[in-house]
Amino acid sequence: MSLETMQPNPAWDSASYEDAVDTLGAHNDELIYTVWGGDWCKDCRKLLPDFGAALEAADVPADRIEEIAVDQDKEGPGIEEYGIEYIPTIVVERDDGEEVTRFVEDEDVPPAVWLAREIEDALED
Repeated sequence: MSLETMQPNPAWDSASYEDAVDTLGAHNDELIYTVWGGDWCKDCRKLLPDFGAALEAADVPADRIEEIAVDQDKEGPGIEEYGIEYIPTIVVERDDGEEVTRFVEDEDVPPAVWLAREIEDALED
């Protein structure tokens, strides 16, 4: 099931987030983004449309983005396996399943910026 909140925000300005888009784009064929969220969730509605736009601007293929809708009890596929407590949560993994980083709900910068910074630190040493 896909999330309406992952539909890219048409007003999002990729030029304002060039560094994040460049980093996401540099790894667009080697990382998988799994997004847990709910269309009913105000934090998801606030954060995920811009993240969807960032993934689109970075040309991340659709088959590298998995959207998992959870219910209002925050139950859904992979919740226990990945230890998901808050939404949105975005887990970034390599093809072999190794977790690179994760964004959880209330970081102090937008998901694309936060994840790009973490991906750079993890993969571009």
